[in-house]
Amino acid sequence: MNANGRRIRKHRLKADINVVPYIDVMLVLLIIFMVTAPLMNLGVDVDLPDSNAMSLEQSKEPMVVRVDLDGRYALILPGNETPQAVTEQELGDRIRAIINQNPNQAIFVAGDGSANYQKVMDALVLLQGAGVQKVGLMSEPQHQGGN
Repeated sequence: MNANGRRIRKHRLKADINVVPYIDVMLVLLIIFMVTAPLMNLGVDVDLPDSNAMSLEQSKEPMVVRVDLDGRYALILPGNETPQAVTEQELGDRIRAIINQNPNQAIFVAGDGSANYQKVMDALVLLQGAGVQKVGLMSEPQHQGGN
């Protein structure tokens, strides 16, 4: 006791961290990032140099599955430029037989630009079901005027 009759208490220091302000700050930052993330531009514009380089040569000629404007399938075998009209069942059977003989056979799908996109996707699913691991989609470069 001191002279005034009061007890003197020793205040112990708290060793606890008050995390409530940190949680408040984190919630505010979370909200800010959630609002701004969709607004961010994820792509980077790059002006690539022009080149007259040729396409890479492949060791094997690719096989081409063609989808025409009406959704019919045709198969173009390596070394034979003549398309052979096939049904969906025949196409699956022939691709499966070729992949069993040569699992690394390159296969491309050439879909007509005006064809129904569902038919092109059906061809991709058919090739996947036949065991093809990698399929390429064929396209033609746009012709630019002035060159």
